[in-house]
Amino acid sequence: MKLPSEACLLRIFVGESDKYDGKPLYETIVNEARRRHLAGATVLRGFLGFGANSRIHTSKLLRLSEDLPVVIEIVDEPSKIESFLPTLDAMIKEGLVTIEKVRIIAYRHNSNT
Repeated sequence: MKLPSEACLLRIFVGESDKYDGKPLYETIVNEARRRHLAGATVLRGFLGFGANSRIHTSKLLRLSEDLPVVIEIVDEPSKIESFLPTLDAMIKEGLVTIEKVRIIAYRHNSNT
């Protein structure tokens, strides 16, 4: 898949225990991004964070480690990111979404050598 040198980074902040149709929300978002042929997605699990309610989520305390912060990052051209937003609106009950312009530098294995 060819990416332009200028693209958008979609960053989605949710909780690890958030669900959509009984499945982990982060997994559902990544699967939907793949189904829509977005360039790529990565899920990052945080070990410490807090959200709008200011409650600390940390892997240090057993009772709070059930809902660690999760960040899903998706990079693609702006039009594809924009067209994905209504899907997120339907899936996310509580969270944060950011979009920023990024410059792409892709490193790929050269199969001709």
